[in-house]
Amino acid sequence: MDRKIRVVVAKPGLDGHDRGAKVIARAFRDAGMEVIYTGLRQTPEQIVATAIQEDADAIGISILSGAHEYCFKTIIDLLKEKKADDIIVFGGGVIPETDYPTLLGFGAGAIFGPGTPTAETIEWLEKAVAEKREKEAK
Repeated sequence: MDRKIRVVVAKPGLDGHDRGAKVIARAFRDAGMEVIYTGLRQTPEQIVATAIQEDADAIGISILSGAHEYCFKTIIDLLKEKKADDIIVFGGGVIPETDYPTLLGFGAGAIFGPGTPTAETIEWLEKAVAEKREKEAK
């Protein structure tokens, strides 16, 4: 039997608005996932350390501050540096759609904009983790 999906929901930087992060964290929990919420104002280093320590399958970044390019790139680079780049990175918040290709180019798996149904995010994460685990099993 596969273990539950473990997802870190992270709020990097100085952004103090966490309603969306809490909504998605609760939706993941209600879908049967194990959720580790980092709280506000986390550094990329803290987020990566938490994900590694918790043996997370994924990191969900919630960001509204405009520092999305820096945060995504730094987190993804740190995961690679720590040989933990099998951890899926995705995010959401107020991120201009014109920046999605840049974030995906850094290695993010998906970006979800405001108003995305939680069911859509859950379905994407379940599929992404299943594909990751299938790849790891080979």
